[in-house]
Amino acid sequence: MAISEELYPSQDDLLYEEELLRNQFSLKLWWRYLVARSDSPFKKRFLIYERALKALPGSYKLWYAYLRERLELVRNLPIKHSQYETLNNTFERALVTMHKMPRIWIMYLQTLTDQELLTRTRRTFDRALCALPVTQHDRIWEPYLVFVSKKGVPIETSLRVYRRYLKYDPTHIEDFIEFLVNSGLWQEAAERLAGVLNDDQFYSIKGKTKHRLWLELCDLLTKHATEVSGLNVDAIIRGGIRKFTDEVGRLWTSLADYYIRRNLTEKARDIFEEGMTTVVTVRDFSVIFDAYSQFEESMLAYKMENMYSDEEEDGDEDNGTEEDEDIRFDINLSVANFEKKILHGFWLHDFNDVDLRLARLEHLMDRRPELANSVLLRQNPHNVEQWHRRIKLFEGNPTKQILTYTEAVRTVDPMKAVGKPHTLWVAFAKLYENHKDVANARVIFDKAVQVNYKTVDNLASVWCEWAEMELRHKNFKGALELMRRATAEPSVEVKRKVAADGNEPVQMKLHRSLRIWTFYVDLEESLGTLESTRAVYERILDLRIATPQIIINYALLLEEHKYFEDAFKVYERGVKIFKYPHVKDIWVTYLSKFVKRYGKSKLERARELFEHAVEMAPAEAVKPLYMQYAKLEEDFGLAKRAMKVYDQAAKAVPNNEKLSMYEIYIARASEIFGIPKTREIYEQAITSGVPDKDVKTMCMKYAELEKSLGEIDRARGIYVYASQLADPRSDADFWNKWHEFEVQHGNEDTFREMLRIKRSVSASYSQTHFLLPEYLMQKDPKMNLDEAMDTLKLAGVPEDEMAALERQLVPTSNNTAAKESSRKVGFVSAGVESQSGEGIKVTANLEDIELPEGSDSEDEEVQIAQKEIPDAVFGGLVRKREEEADGDGAESKDKNRDSQLGALERIKRQRQA
Repeated sequence: MAISEELYPSQDDLLYEEELLRNQFSLKLWWRYLVARSDSPFKKRFLIYERALKALPGSYKLWYAYLRERLELVRNLPIKHSQYETLNNTFERALVTMHKMPRIWIMYLQTLTDQELLTRTRRTFDRALCALPVTQHDRIWEPYLVFVSKKGVPIETSLRVYRRYLKYDPTHIEDFIEFLVNSGLWQEAAERLAGVLNDDQFYSIKGKTKHRLWLELCDLLTKHATEVSGLNVDAIIRGGIRKFTDEVGRLWTSLADYYIRRNLTEKARDIFEEGMTTVVTVRDFSVIFDAYSQFEESMLAYKMENMYSDEEEDGDEDNGTEEDEDIRFDINLSVANFEKKILHGFWLHDFNDVDLRLARLEHLMDRRPELANSVLLRQNPHNVEQWHRRIKLFEGNPTKQILTYTEAVRTVDPMKAVGKPHTLWVAFAKLYENHKDVANARVIFDKAVQVNYKTVDNLASVWCEWAEMELRHKNFKGALELMRRATAEPSVEVKRKVAADGNEPVQMKLHRSLRIWTFYVDLEESLGTLESTRAVYERILDLRIATPQIIINYALLLEEHKYFEDAFKVYERGVKIFKYPHVKDIWVTYLSKFVKRYGKSKLERARELFEHAVEMAPAEAVKPLYMQYAKLEEDFGLAKRAMKVYDQAAKAVPNNEKLSMYEIYIARASEIFGIPKTREIYEQAITSGVPDKDVKTMCMKYAELEKSLGEIDRARGIYVYASQLADPRSDADFWNKWHEFEVQHGNEDTFREMLRIKRSVSASYSQTHFLLPEYLMQKDPKMNLDEAMDTLKLAGVPEDEMAALERQLVPTSNNTAAKESSRKVGFVSAGVESQSGEGIKVTANLEDIELPEGSDSEDEEVQIAQKEIPDAVFGGLVRKREEEADGDGAESKDKNRDSQLGALERIKRQRQA
């Protein structure tokens, strides 16, 4: 065969050819030759590759490059092309020397997989696994598993490959299980999954938990119940129910579904019933009940459809069948048809059970409340409320109710009960009572009082209910006897025996139960005699369990039977037993009854009782006692003593009641002794009695009183005194009253005096410095008067009338020294202070007082400790100093007298000047 000229070496190739002739075993020379001829035709490069590989058959670099170029050559060709066979032969030649190179194997295997040569590919995979070391098998197994998972590969081949792979790496069993599921091999998939769950050391590489794997197994077993055999499905799912408590409802329905798919409907129904009676959560119960009801409905619908179709078939067969034909000799009949024909007409083989299934579905729906209640009771069998609800479900069925009550009282532990366990016993007894069976009701109560309840009150309630039942049936003696039994104190032997056991039942404490004693005493009052009732009351007092109400009831009982002194002795015992606030009602009742009974005849004894009562009472509870005391003195005693009682009451009551107490005091004094007597009370209340917040109210009433008596000056003095406690900004009512008073009864001078007092009080209450901006307070705490007033105006504080009038009359100065004169904010003066600084004279108020130097600010005073020098040191200078001091004292007195003038007087003097 002639070789094409283009395959011969060209002139440019001679350089490489000569070098190769000298050293044909140099990989570097061959590689340079190939790189230089990278643009040459494919066939020429292949010749160079073949020559190079002949010289260097063990060069991985040459083989890899050669195979890559051959792969690129066939990339766009169909897989049936002859070039693919040439490529495969090239791979085979390469593997003679490159059989330890996994990359060459992977390229070859990928090429064979693309050609879909199943047998050759499988065998080549096996050869690769045999040739390569085990540390590199994972590179081969990955494409091998992809290959056997393709469509068209026989299942048996894939199974064998996967099983071989699991021997190499058992951790990927989840991939095998997934392959089995996808391939429909349910039996082996279930077995493998069960083996995984039984392996305690198994770790899922996909992050699946044992719970999830168990649910997958359950789904697999139930959905393919007929395909899977050899596994105890019932035991597997029940094991999951015991182990995984949060999916109990789903597992029960899965087990029932398994039996339904195997056509074991009765077994499935048993599973549903068992599941509903064992689950402990309402959610799981709802899941099972919904699945159960759906199963019954579907079975009912299926039976109804089959019933109509069977009737049609039977009609057709009856018309075409001869009577003499013997079906036993018909060999063409199936077993099902043979049974159907031979057993036709027998009621046990009647498939028309639609009515039965319909009744079964209705019964299931009717039982839902009972089954749901059973779930709640399984959560907590000591829940009394749920037992009551369960009994209510069986209303109208006394037998079922009695059985439920019996189960409830046996199940509920009083020490663990949620609710009141004694109500079960009481309701149980009432059930018998309602059905006219009092004897059995007594038996139930007798058993109930022997139960060791958690609290004494529960046991006392049972005794009381028992006695009430006897009363309803007119058995009064029986009720009293029951109460005597209940209140009897245990004997010493019983107490000693219980103390030895160390567990004291509530029956040992019943004789000190207040509830049982109050019921007993009510029975004695209604049915017994006075002596027996008194004996019960005395027993209550001896046991020290009495309440204030029992004391009052006992005393009232004695009063009804005219035992007044005995009743008062009971009151005395009550006030000794109890303290405030419990004894308050006893005192009030005792004192009112005593006064009503004896009145004036035992006045001194009543006074002693009242004195003792108010002495023992706290300030908060003393007012009603003092009012009763004063009423006693007014009705039967002396008015003077009544006023003394009111005076003591006004001082004893708490501050929030002093005002009302003084008002009562004043009203009574005015009615008894006349209005002039009230002046002393008003003055006492204002000066020392009433708290400061109520002084203004008292002063206004006092002023109204004086005004009504025509004492205008006294009323004005009261207003002046009260004005010191009334802030004009908050107590506008007081100042309006005074304003009206001056308009009606005053003159110009008194009105101006009121305005002056109002302004001075407003200044004393002034808090305006809090309204100033912070930077002004930080810059200079002393401000000029004009600046301060302007700032106050900007802040919204109104300027009073007198200050505005003074500012108009005082001449203003443009001198800067006057602007810098300091004034305290909040102090309103009648004039402007003048200061001389550095020889500058400022126009000032003619009546202004020259203060000593350094007295402008009290904050700048520095107190220096001085020690008196003996007069002998100064000699004759002492007399001269004393004369100068006398002169300065007289001059200062004149100045002080001028400074005491009011604002109005200073304005008049300025006008005269």
